[in-house]
Order: sequence, then structure tokens, then C-alpha cells
Amino acid sequence: MNINWDSKVLHSIKPVIENLENLSIDLAQLTNESKKLSTYNYEIKFSNKLKQTPEDVIRKTMLINTLNFAFTDFESQIKYTLNAGDNIYSDTDAMVYQIDQAVENGIDFYDGYFLRDITEKTFKSIFTANIDMPMATEKTNVLNKVGEILVEEFKGDWLNFIKSGPKKLYQNGEGLIERLIFQFERFRDTSTYLGEEIYFLKLAQLAFWRIHRELANHGDFYIEDMENMTAFADYIVPVALEKMNIVTYSDKLKSKIEEGVLIEPDSIEEIEIRAVTLFVTAQMTEEINKIKAEKEKIIIPQLDFKLWSDFHAEKSAHHLTKTIMY
Repeated sequence: MNINWDSKVLHSIKPVIENLENLSIDLAQLTNESKKLSTYNYEIKFSNKLKQTPEDVIRKTMLINTLNFAFTDFESQIKYTLNAGDNIYSDTDAMVYQIDQAVENGIDFYDGYFLRDITEKTFKSIFTANIDMPMATEKTNVLNKVGEILVEEFKGDWLNFIKSGPKKLYQNGEGLIERLIFQFERFRDTSTYLGEEIYFLKLAQLAFWRIHRELANHGDFYIEDMENMTAFADYIVPVALEKMNIVTYSDKLKSKIEEGVLIEPDSIEEIEIRAVTLFVTAQMTEEINKIKAEKEKIIIPQLDFKLWSDFHAEKSAHHLTKTIMY
């Protein structure tokens, strides 16, 4: 499957990549690292350990991606981490574990009515770990607003949203992502750069990738235009790209990251970090696919998942931006 460089996200970041001020990309190193990564087996491993129905996989995934932002304390830079028996769960993994525990204990976390009415006190009682859940107030507000729309428009159920359009990301305004960012402001992940709107859409894309990854193999949910999906511009993949010496930060930006100085949302620095992440992962996927046999070719989210998995527990500092978008 060829990457669509004219997709909504990749097309929008072109002016950013052409005018970088705070980061640089080593294309030779990009090619070298891509060759190494071409030997990896990117076969999708399904993680539905709880043997949930396809319907609950969808509901759970949409819930996770409603909440999937900010797991590092902005002052101490300590990550939200949970010790559960012999296992240690970090950031998103910790949250997902606690969602599963809450549902098993009878909390109706998939129901829009519950989300609309949940209080911050209840939220904090569910998510307790080594530190308070970062941005707990914002997370609770997000749940309330998303729950309100689910109740008013979709009878409280994400399934009704999914079923109300085609299984495509984009289709003349009716695609999954198009409808999601139109109806739910919390997923409208964009910035303005030189007067142009830049699309990142981290959580919107991630939600549908995870549903596709879990259900496509059995035909329960299959996205027909995966060539339009990019990486998920977050905190972790930029760490991977820097550690691989593909991306280099300016001295000023590097110092800010190492010292834990907040990078403002929608700032030039933040936009460049996220745009470079999208560009480099797309370019690397192309390089990997030049080497792989036809039946082994990958799509960008598979590479993203590999990089995120390898580096999400990394001790190195990552940029910090106080945002609900990632």
C-alpha cells in the first residue's frame, strides 16, 4: 500500500517541513535506520486479551482515545506509573489497565450517560497510581463534553456514531475522521502555521487505527483507505527519532526539553516537532517498503507502534506541552 502524500495530514505539513527553524532532519541517517528496521516483523498482534465483543472493542477504544493525553507531571516530569502484581504499567498502558479494572468492577465506562455525569472526585478514585493523574480536571471535563454529545446525538453509544457513515477515514465530509472532528471538538487537533491550518489529528487517527488493528482480521471493522493514515504525533516518537540521530533539535529547543520548560501549544516549536514526526515516519515507511517483499510491506501506524513501544518507557526527557490533544 502506497503512502498518500496528498492526504489531509501529510499535505498540510508541507510548509512546515520546508521552513524548519528549530529541528533538522538527517536524510542519510533516516535511510540507514530504515534499513535496520526493515528486518523487523511488523505483523499485527491482536491485544484483545479480555476477549471483548467487537462492539465493546470499539467502545473501549473510543473511550481510551478520548482520555489519551498527558501522562507526565508537568513540574516533576515523573510519569504516571502503576505497579500491579508482577507488572509495571506506564502512561497509557496504566490508564488502560485501570479502565479494564473499573469495567470489571461494574463501572459503566462505555456509556455516554456515565461519561456526561462523572465527577472529578469519581475520576480520581478510579485513576490512582504513583502520582495523581496529570490534568485530571481537564480529563474529567473532556469526558463530560464527549458524553453530552454522545447522549444528545448518538443515544449514549459510540457504536451509533460508527454506524452512521462509511468505513473510510475521508469521504467528502462523511468519513470517520471528518465526522469525528466536526462533531467532537475534543478531537479537532489542528494548529495554524503561516496562516494555514495544519492537521495532526493524533487521537482521531489513533482511535480508528486501534479499532482496525483489533477487528480487521475477522472482518468486524475494516478501514478501506488506510493509505491516508499517518503516525500519531505525540511525546514519545520524537524521542525515538532523536535517539536514532535522525532528528536534531536546535540548542535552544534542546535545552528547553532537558530543563522541562513547557513548549506552548500551537507554538512554532511544537508545530515543528509534531510535523517532523509525521514527515519522518512517513519517509521511513517508504524506505522500509523499498526493501520488504510485497506481502510484508507496512503502513505508517505499524512503524509508529514499533517506535512507541520501544521508547515509551525511555527515561530521556521529552518535550512537554500542556494540551488535551496528546
